[in-house]
Amino acid sequence: MAGGEFVTLEVADGIGTIRLARPPMNALNRQLQEEIRGCALEAGAREDVRAVIVYGGEKVFAAGADIKEMSSLSYNDMATRAHELSGSFSALAGIPKPTIAAITGYALGGGYELALCCDFRIAGDNAKVGQPEILLGIIPGAGGTQRLSRLVGPAKAKDIVYTGRFVGAEEALA
Repeated sequence: MAGGEFVTLEVADGIGTIRLARPPMNALNRQLQEEIRGCALEAGAREDVRAVIVYGGEKVFAAGADIKEMSSLSYNDMATRAHELSGSFSALAGIPKPTIAAITGYALGGGYELALCCDFRIAGDNAKVGQPEILLGIIPGAGGTQRLSRLVGPAKAKDIVYTGRFVGAEEALA
């Protein structure tokens, strides 16, 4: 098992599982982002890993940015952080093996953007996805608007991003 305090890479039978574990909501602080990046790079490089699952737990995949951490940042610090977050997500998107986001509970904001980096998303019955950043006056900043638009089309993506509403598993499947 590899990883850090909040993110681990577990490998069994050729499947690498990147597990997020920062209770209560897997908020994406700087440390968690860096640990995601490290585990993604390792999973991509390991010959014994043939596919990767990203999993946040039964109740939440990832609830997005750590707002407490963000509140103390200046504009320049926020821009730097957005670039770092994008780098972490690019590492996941760049894994040269099939990747699957196993979504249970909430995948919101940066958490949803993390799921969108994967090749496939499997949602449990209790899954709720969305990009509610707009409700805080923030535009999604880790490539989610582009990935979402390519996945569901521009009109549906605009609906989700502009309203900040949550989408349940059944609607996401449609």
